[in-house]
Amino acid sequence: MTESQAREEICRVGASLFARGYVHATAGNISARLAPEHGGGFLITPTDACLGFLDPAQLARIGDDGAQLSGARASKTITLHRAIYRATEATGQPAACVMHTHSTHLVALTLQRSGYLEQSGELLPPITPYFVMKVGRVPLVPYQRPGAPAVAQEVAQLIAEYASKGRQLRAVMLDRLGPNVWHRTPSEAMATLEELEETAKLWLLSDFSCSSLGDSDLAELRETFAASW
Repeated sequence: MTESQAREEICRVGASLFARGYVHATAGNISARLAPEHGGGFLITPTDACLGFLDPAQLARIGDDGAQLSGARASKTITLHRAIYRATEATGQPAACVMHTHSTHLVALTLQRSGYLEQSGELLPPITPYFVMKVGRVPLVPYQRPGAPAVAQEVAQLIAEYASKGRQLRAVMLDRLGPNVWHRTPSEAMATLEELEETAKLWLLSDFSCSSLGDSDLAELRETFAASW
């Protein structure tokens, strides 16, 4: 995408998430990585911006070195976003969009912890095929204050650790804050977030009692759809 297209797409996705209740108030942020042929660097939503009412011209433009070049003041999570871009690039599956929300059911799962979470360190078991196919494993990152610099290093390490086991992460969950998801485009990142939040809702509605897909089911999803589980 060109810079202009990326600006418009970030705003379109932000408005869609807000209208459907996946984000609220001024919580959440979206960034996009620009290809070198389009100037490189990043776009990110401004700090304390409502994703439902973004102005394409006010999105912060960030250089490859992390310095702000234009726009309103960048979200404090740009350090984490840049770490995700670097870490996913190193795995051979580079992200071009990173998205963070405070989606209700996902945050609720960190407040009402399941036995699965306590045992595995991952937010959700493989309870539906589309969660396995479209999202995959979601490790929990222990609580730190919003924007804490150390979180970026922790998330980058998780991406590398899972990749070393042949598992590509598409999301992590920040304890008491919300998910960070990433993909090749804003639309694909939004779809990943939607699938993740809806799976969290199902897990809560089942009172953590529904069974997971079996080993043979997971193997079939890996073989048929290249699911990273």
